[in-house]
Amino acid sequence: MSDTSAPKRPPELVVRLVTALGLIAVALLAIVFGGLLFWLLAVALGMVMMAEWADLVAAAPGHKRLGLYALVVPLAIMAPIGAGPGFIAVGLIGAAFFFVGATTRRAWLAWGVVYVAVPILSLLLIRQQKDIGLVYTLWTLALVWACDIGAYFAGRLIGGPKLAPAVSPNKTWAGLIGGMVAASLFALAMHHFYGLGWTAVVATPFLAMLAQCGDLFESWLKRRAGAKDSGTLFPGHGGVLDRLDGVVPVAPAAALLVVVLPKLIGLL
Repeated sequence: MSDTSAPKRPPELVVRLVTALGLIAVALLAIVFGGLLFWLLAVALGMVMMAEWADLVAAAPGHKRLGLYALVVPLAIMAPIGAGPGFIAVGLIGAAFFFVGATTRRAWLAWGVVYVAVPILSLLLIRQQKDIGLVYTLWTLALVWACDIGAYFAGRLIGGPKLAPAVSPNKTWAGLIGGMVAASLFALAMHHFYGLGWTAVVATPFLAMLAQCGDLFESWLKRRAGAKDSGTLFPGHGGVLDRLDGVVPVAPAAALLVVVLPKLIGLL
């Protein structure tokens, strides 16, 4: 008699781990090579993020397409063969924001342009910095990864009081602290092995808190939309927004710390 039972699915943790390792490998490849490859990956993920954002804010199909078309303009100008991540890109992000808002009368959809484009601009700006670009781009992204891993395991192993039960019932204070500790240990390792500056090391636990705030915001957005995940692109992880929600606030903060403030101080 043949066995007609359905094959067992792999455990969720295994699926999450395999997917996460694959994503990290692709991201590391793009970070190391930089230039056009890093920009292409950022643009591809950014377009998917915008589509997921439009779905979460219940944008009509026509408005969703308009948002995507508007986002293409600032993302294109950021290309290495274009003007790059600079003042022109900032101006085009603002123009795209006002254009989408004025055309669709949907403020939430318009904010999606800013939500997606500003972190991409920030990461590209950090990566193009001479000498420090590779290390600090890796730090910006990997501190979020370390925070997610630390928060996940600390929350599972320790549990305890909930962080924001009305927004995300599974997140705990133990997870928040575990994420901050994991990110800080990672930053110390980068300081020891790759010369990451002490300013970045000291800032890391605060950026880890910011990453988890980004996670909570996206959880609130999904709860508002009645959705479990922002998408289904990554098995065990949901959509691109689900994976990059912590990067969204961290990348601009890191760019301010690494690029903007040193230049402003240099001008004084």
